[in-house]
Amino acid sequence: MALRLADGTAWADTLARAVQATPEAFDAADADGTVTLRNLIQGDWASAGTPSPVRTPVDNTVLVNLPRLDAATASAAVAFSAAAHRTWADTPLAERKAKVNDALDALTAHRDLLALLLVWEIGKPWRLACADVDRALDGVRWYVDEIDRMLADGREPLPGPVSNIASWNYPMSVLVHAELVQLLAGNAVIAKTPSQGGAVCLTVAHALMRRAGLPATLVSGGGEELSEVLVRAPEIGAVAFVGGRSNGGKVAAALLDSDKRHFIEQEGLNAWGIWNFSQWDMLAKHLKKGFEYGKQRCTAYPRFVVQRDLVDEFLAMYLPVVSSVRFGHPLAVSDDWSAGDPLPELDFGPLISGAKADELRRKVDEAVRGGAIPLYRGKLDGAPFLDAQDTSAYVAPSVLLAPPGRSRLMHAEPFGPVDTIVVVDTTDELLAAMNASNGALVASLACDDEELAGKLAVDLQAFKVGINKPRSRGDREEPFGGRGASWKGAFVGGDLLVQAVTVGGEGRLYGNFPDYNSYPAT
Repeated sequence: MALRLADGTAWADTLARAVQATPEAFDAADADGTVTLRNLIQGDWASAGTPSPVRTPVDNTVLVNLPRLDAATASAAVAFSAAAHRTWADTPLAERKAKVNDALDALTAHRDLLALLLVWEIGKPWRLACADVDRALDGVRWYVDEIDRMLADGREPLPGPVSNIASWNYPMSVLVHAELVQLLAGNAVIAKTPSQGGAVCLTVAHALMRRAGLPATLVSGGGEELSEVLVRAPEIGAVAFVGGRSNGGKVAAALLDSDKRHFIEQEGLNAWGIWNFSQWDMLAKHLKKGFEYGKQRCTAYPRFVVQRDLVDEFLAMYLPVVSSVRFGHPLAVSDDWSAGDPLPELDFGPLISGAKADELRRKVDEAVRGGAIPLYRGKLDGAPFLDAQDTSAYVAPSVLLAPPGRSRLMHAEPFGPVDTIVVVDTTDELLAAMNASNGALVASLACDDEELAGKLAVDLQAFKVGINKPRSRGDREEPFGGRGASWKGAFVGGDLLVQAVTVGGEGRLYGNFPDYNSYPAT
């Protein structure tokens, strides 16, 4: 059956809505009809930088031009933000709360537009894109209600603005959420637009934040041009980074000779351990939900470590779950679809780019050549796509048994819909296999004996461990961090996020630091 785009969701229509909502943040279209974004620097939107085309993973077409700033322009933006920070830090809390609430009201009014931008820019299905926006707005409203208590022990803003360098997968619920809380706490904020996706959504969001009178800066460019400025500039009060271990390691190395506040979230291979377990129907529901957004998130579970005696029962439950996963073009509908009908209910759309999809396919092929057993390899055939659509960024789910130790899938997070299964005979082997990546953000144990599971959890190198349930970043009062190489610096979430971006009060910060590690109850 031929499919078409849902009415009103075409990129041209979506971009026109964004430009109409925040015209100050966009340049006029060029001769080819492509719109270029502006950067929010020195308190205003500026046409600066070298334009570079940004493509959507949905169908590989060009969305906009993203201007890449040079280091000198970014440095001037940081200096201006530092001056704005001093004024904002002296602004009474009641006024800060009022302006953040104004921004939240404006963002809420444009909630559907922000979500549709995420569908096109990073390939999130509609339901998940809406959830990204809603979690940001609801989470910050909770902080507005709680911020007086959080600052009551005499905590004060940092000496300089917070520099935020985040990945593309959660522009609203991670990046914008963090910025608004940092602003509530009295800090000016600087955000770097992710190069791979989310630029238009973040541009609209920051335009609405700026209209509310918030001291926010939004810059775009490559890490090679901007990292030195956004990480090491003396005016910066703290660095918040979310991304992979390679780039995270570079940020951490750049901060080695400074005492600058930082919170660096890096990937880890999050694992489910299956031991003396029988509640398969319950586990199936958790694992189906785990495929949301193609496992392109830092708290996804791509590794299953299974007791040998349970492998047959595990696979009888698990393989039907994998084969039921729904993926495809997130806005493709049948001819009889009409306005008001729900958009496609998918578990995931494309990966973030065709290059990432090719890389993941190579990792799977490499593991199979090295001896991994392919238990399941899905196909793109039959998935909901438009006629003649570019599908280079789409990857069907795959499941590999016993990845070889030398393969990249054995020790690193795939960041895509590829799961690996490792079979073990003892609890010592279980723990060793679950700790394969030298630290993780989350882990879970499926075990009928919860007392035994609790004892095993003590030896897992993950900050959050679930017993017969998955763990996630969490919202509102829940802390978040990582063990081992998955996290460096202060932990965040709940009160800890405000503590991470303020000074004063009693006690030392929770987190992983060169001279100590300290973990809150999870």
